[in-house]
Amino acid sequence: MIKYRQLLARWETFLVLFLFVILIFGSWVSKYFVTVSNISIALQGVAPVALLALTMTLIIVTGEIDISVGSIVGLCAASIAICLSHGVPIGFAIVVGVAVGALAGAFNGLLVAYGMLPSLVVTIGTLALYRGIAQIILEERGISGFPDWYQNIGLGTVLDSPIPWSSTIFAVCFFGIAVYLHRTRWGRALYAIGNNREAARFSGINVKGTLLGIFIASGVMSGLASIVLTAYLASARSDTGTGLELPVITAVVLGGVNIFGGSGSMLGVMLAVLVLAFVQNALGLAGVTPEQQQIVTGAVLVATLVAFSGSTLFRSFQANLMRSRSAGD
Repeated sequence: MIKYRQLLARWETFLVLFLFVILIFGSWVSKYFVTVSNISIALQGVAPVALLALTMTLIIVTGEIDISVGSIVGLCAASIAICLSHGVPIGFAIVVGVAVGALAGAFNGLLVAYGMLPSLVVTIGTLALYRGIAQIILEERGISGFPDWYQNIGLGTVLDSPIPWSSTIFAVCFFGIAVYLHRTRWGRALYAIGNNREAARFSGINVKGTLLGIFIASGVMSGLASIVLTAYLASARSDTGTGLELPVITAVVLGGVNIFGGSGSMLGVMLAVLVLAFVQNALGLAGVTPEQQQIVTGAVLVATLVAFSGSTLFRSFQANLMRSRSAGD
């Protein structure tokens, strides 16, 4: 009985129930919602956000944040596009895009880990910096004409099945990062840093090196997300990835990762990504505009933060009550 109660009390259980409610709502909105083709479309649309949420989870677990991921995606997309416009082979252009993402993430990480600057302030600054560089590179141009195999990354499915290639890429990345976070000592080090940075340092954890590493990983993932997104859109512009920060952070926080660091699971983040994907898809079928969908996403983020704050206060109250009772005894 205790195990069942613990299961019901888990945030992931709430997300599963929430997902069922969304499926019921979507079925009521449109008869096309619960169809294989529509589910495939919903998964394709959320793939860039899902990829970025994986490494954002690592960053937030340590108590940091990266607001610049959307701008890094735009910079990587601009780098790939400018390479193509100069006749560079698409394979090399992809390598350049990912390398640019790694460098951008490394710059963020160096300022946060070794410059001892707040990640929120740093990445707000680099959000504008990277977007500005992308605009200088491409100006107002949009680059298209990608090869068919490249566009299949964002729009194609695996061997004529309904499973998108982008979802397959996400599944591989999810498995690798989940194992890293939950089954290795390096993953446990991230939780230790998020709970108490000084204690983690005294216990022998290379805090600065670890922070630099996860910011580089975030940059690499932004490069990968730019490939998926440009393939999905079949074009690259300097404003590619604009606004991705909000759904990415929403997915991580909605997934149960403590915004102050120290706790969270990859399973919860994956469920949260599915929730966002199907909420947006259902709202789209209901005729809700993208601007109005952003309002819903922001409201979900605020509501989740309020819920976590209330839960934290309630647990603190329970702990204080138990201590007072023990003292009275």
